[in-house]
Amino acid sequence: MTSDWASELEPLAPDIVATWRGIEAEQFLSVRREVRRRAGEGSAATILAQLERLADALVVIVERLPEAAFAMPGGEADWTVAETVGHVASSRAGLAMAAGLAAASRWPSAEAPVVVPGVPGAAAAPRADLVRKLAQSQRIIARSAGQVAGHESEPCPLDHPLVGRLRCGEWLLFAGVHDLMHLEQLHAIEADLATSRLALANRLTPGADPSR
Repeated sequence: MTSDWASELEPLAPDIVATWRGIEAEQFLSVRREVRRRAGEGSAATILAQLERLADALVVIVERLPEAAFAMPGGEADWTVAETVGHVASSRAGLAMAAGLAAASRWPSAEAPVVVPGVPGAAAAPRADLVRKLAQSQRIIARSAGQVAGHESEPCPLDHPLVGRLRCGEWLLFAGVHDLMHLEQLHAIEADLATSRLALANRLTPGADPSR
């Protein structure tokens, strides 16, 4: 699929989009390298601002999708769109909270948890709840980024089965990369819906404009 939506986001979230492009191109070693390069000391405020723009982008597409879309396949395993969006909201908040706790030396003494990446959100969550959860996630990220500021290069015990352990500042950036992975799915779903509407309109009335 095209990534015009990503090109539009790139000026607003350049570090996160540049890192995500390694996943898009299946150059996975470059992802970790870019995370390390772009999330060093003093990066928390910059990455926070970029995460705010991604939260805005998530809200925009959630508000734009038709109501029926939320029960459709969401592009991840057998999840619906509602489950995928709920997963994004909880994951971005959880990764940032982990980074904040580690940066503030408030990490629980128990064994470091392993991230379970395949946890969907609520299947029946309505649009308004999803928008609210995304806004809540950004408030959590803002608080956590304040804790991470000045401690970006400190280690975080959180363990992810795909990327292993990252530093505190790196988790903030990776939360944004994760956002983009699911934004790509949501944009693909929106494009498929538009194509289906166009095909239906052309069958019913050749040459018709389905947006009218």
